Amino acid sequence: MEPNARRLWKLLEPIHAVGYFSPEPITLLKEAGYRGYWMGYFAARSAPLGPVPAEVVHAVFYNFAFSHVSRALPDAWGFAPPEAAHEARRAGAVAALRRQLGPLADSDDVARAASLASRAALSAPLEGRPLYAALRSLPVAEDPLTLLWDAATLLREHRGDGHVATLLTAGIGGRESHVFHALATGLSPSVYATSRNIHETEWTSLVSGLRSRGLVTDDGRSLTDAGRETKAGIESTTDELAAAAYASLEGAEVEELIGLLRPLTKAVVASGEIPGQSPMGLNLDDIDR
Repeated sequence: MEPNARRLWKLLEPIHAVGYFSPEPITLLKEAGYRGYWMGYFAARSAPLGPVPAEVVHAVFYNFAFSHVSRALPDAWGFAPPEAAHEARRAGAVAALRRQLGPLADSDDVARAASLASRAALSAPLEGRPLYAALRSLPVAEDPLTLLWDAATLLREHRGDGHVATLLTAGIGGRESHVFHALATGLSPSVYATSRNIHETEWTSLVSGLRSRGLVTDDGRSLTDAGRETKAGIESTTDELAAAAYASLEGAEVEELIGLLRPLTKAVVASGEIPGQSPMGLNLDDIDR
């Protein structure tokens, strides 16, 4: 059976991800003044850190090319401040969830799921988790649906900060991590060309670097035994680090939260707005597992 931290990530990630893919947050970020999708993305996700330069966001996000980040930041702050970016994404995400969930949006199940998820999200350790800590410093919502999205986002970034630390320890660079994951799962390189600006020349170079360390086969199409072992270790350690967030919940409460989230997440996925293939590393077909 999968660790609880991974089971919960699969259910919480789509709820968080409406802030990237659904039309409402994209529209509100545009109305706030940001130019183009990527300026809105980098401004909104980094907003809790304040009006930081591209170097900081490049370091914290880990897997984007610096040139990609620097086309959006710090220019974004000349159009609207970080507070506007955060509120636009948050309000848009909650509006999208309300539309996707329909009558479920105001149900007792949402309120209970939000309460449990928020208790976990607000009790997670701060140390070594910069993006989570920045989010954690913001005011907590009272509305259950907003609280649920806030909690999903906090838990997602808490896990993400731990994942970055694990990749660093394993010697897998940010850009390499995309190639490493794609070769492990069969995800097409084209996914990263459009979402992370990794084109053929860079992809080939990254594969070559992983091959030289014995992690990728000679044909560059899959991981070696050593590569698979490294990948499994990264995922296992990421789960272990993420599990600290759920220590405040009893075992029965964790199972209750999983049961409450499942129909909510299935409704979000059923909207068709979360892409089946993306750098999130989530297989939407696994939601029922």
